[in-house]
Amino acid sequence: MSGLVQNKKCLGLAMFASLSGVLYGYNQGVFGQVQVMADFEHRFFTTLNNSSTKGLLTGILELGAFVGALSSSPLADKFSRKLSISAWCVVFILGVALQVGATNDIAYIYSGRWFAGMGVGGLSVIAPMFNAELAPASIRGTLVGLQQVAICLGIMISYWIGYGTNYIGGTTYPQQSSAAWRIPLALQLLPAIILCIGSWFLPYSPRWLMLVGREEESLTVLARLRNQDTNSPEVQYEYRTLKVGAYADREASRLRYGTEEKTWRTEVLEYERIFTTKVLLHRVGLGAGVQAFGQWSGINAIIYYAPTVFAQVGLSGGSIGLLATGVVGILMFFFTIPGTLMVDKVGRKPMLAWSLVNMGIAHAVVAALIATCGNNFGEHKSAGNAAIFLIYWIVVNYAMPYGPVGWIITAESSSLDIRAKGVAIGSAVNWIMNFAVAQVTPVMITNIGYKTFIVFFCFCVLGLAWVYFILPELKGLSLEEIDAVFADEISTEDRLRREQIQFQQVEKSSCSE
Repeated sequence: MSGLVQNKKCLGLAMFASLSGVLYGYNQGVFGQVQVMADFEHRFFTTLNNSSTKGLLTGILELGAFVGALSSSPLADKFSRKLSISAWCVVFILGVALQVGATNDIAYIYSGRWFAGMGVGGLSVIAPMFNAELAPASIRGTLVGLQQVAICLGIMISYWIGYGTNYIGGTTYPQQSSAAWRIPLALQLLPAIILCIGSWFLPYSPRWLMLVGREEESLTVLARLRNQDTNSPEVQYEYRTLKVGAYADREASRLRYGTEEKTWRTEVLEYERIFTTKVLLHRVGLGAGVQAFGQWSGINAIIYYAPTVFAQVGLSGGSIGLLATGVVGILMFFFTIPGTLMVDKVGRKPMLAWSLVNMGIAHAVVAALIATCGNNFGEHKSAGNAAIFLIYWIVVNYAMPYGPVGWIITAESSSLDIRAKGVAIGSAVNWIMNFAVAQVTPVMITNIGYKTFIVFFCFCVLGLAWVYFILPELKGLSLEEIDAVFADEISTEDRLRREQIQFQQVEKSSCSE
């Protein structure tokens, strides 16, 4: 906590940038609410009555987000992190407007969710990257973890707004007004507009400024963020570390591609290099892996289809399902906060392991209860209550340990020269797996019932093995020091280049004195 107090400016900036997480979470939660509203069901009955098209309607947002996440890296490197935030907000606003204006044509919903998905996909890359690059190592985990707190806040808000607006005009058709579902969709515009305009007043990332050669500006911004003078030893040390890294990366780009400038050609070649270089693929794979196992832990099946999932364990009726879903939102938000504060003290690996063990056990027991009781939870109320409790237990054990850590590892595992692309790939994996879960969950619930929870149990076991055997602990390390964790895999050429540049900087500094 003392680190947060000492870095209040960084905390405030990170909280504002994390409004993007509110958009992400609100989108995740609101559509599950909207789909069970009577007026929406009547207008789009044909699509919602088929489990495959229902899954696609939910999942098309993730497909758009996949494209947005992969497209975000060139924008972030070319135009800066902060201006990219504004650009993706515009795309998101377009998507929301299309959905709110839909009449009886499902194409408006599909296209609107696609563009909204592109917006949140791009923002899901830029905001954690921005927060990671502003933060000192001591609180980086907490500031990046704010993204998950914001996501859960968005989910919680969407659930309760959906529960409230469901009563506009009545809860059945034809009494219910279309405002019941248009209002919760339209309310997304407010934080999007605030973030779009406010992002212009954010500082540039000092790491990005150094990357594009604006060194003096980088030093000035860094000093302001740390509330210190530009000549203070701490600021000078961090500045020189950034400078050496940026110089080495530009020199490497010149040697590899014949230019220090970032062009579309070098962007493509950089992606090719990531997928053909063992150490880079390994580092990017850490972020991608933690995102993939997070999605297949079953949490988004609960978020997207909570009313359907609760119906399977005995809670029937639209309003009752929405009320039970609202509790999911509250639990996710309030349990994410302590998880975010703990991550820099406890570490990444212990929190992930705890989460996966508890979620896996809960999935297995829920599967056993449904297999035993079938559709007769009315006659087995204690079993139904136990299943509901365990679903909430899954939510708690994702929210507190796993949720914040996933975005932290994605943001910190890649080196400076490929960080934008590494975060983009990790986020893209998040979204494509998110899409897969959204697509197959209603099909699995319809066709294999309780075995759906066994599928999620198996992924929790696989994820636990991955955390134990593959994931390194990165707690307390600066983004530059993290390179040392992978030092045995970094080429001798790159190490020597950094050492040579560092020596030259020291020599130059000595001469100036």
